[in-house]
Amino acid sequence: MAGLAVRPARILIAALSGALAVLAGSGVWIAAQARDEQGRAGDKEAALLAAGAHARNLISLDYRTVEADLQRIVDTSTGAARAEYVATADKLKSTTVQSKVVQHGVLRATGLVSLAGTKAKVLAVADVEIRWDGSKNPPQARYHRWSMDLDKIGGVWLVSKAVQVL
Repeated sequence: MAGLAVRPARILIAALSGALAVLAGSGVWIAAQARDEQGRAGDKEAALLAAGAHARNLISLDYRTVEADLQRIVDTSTGAARAEYVATADKLKSTTVQSKVVQHGVLRATGLVSLAGTKAKVLAVADVEIRWDGSKNPPQARYHRWSMDLDKIGGVWLVSKAVQVL
């Protein structure tokens, strides 16, 4: 008879151990999901900030600081976009200095279109006032809208393509 009383206790211990294992596994799964969601939210914010910084760099040029301004554009880009900026930098620098261009831009908004792994697409909206030092021409206001593709490289979001849209 004593053997029969021990058997239900073993069954109860086994059942409780199984339930504890299921609870522990569920806790680990929930924690992993929360960490993934937190990482995704961080990537979303970082991609939006990177696109916004790149847009501000594109519209903020001053003939007195043009080399540093152009370097900021190159530093926030990668791939084909970076290659294009590097290839056109000398001409843009020359034109900016000769015309004494001063552009001051304001980022109005950024919006995430998509985010998948290390790729993101962001829309950016910015306005710029362009003036020419020493010119009697009035400043001009221009409005820019871009669709930007971004790549996460070494933990940093960089613009790989920036296309103006209407």
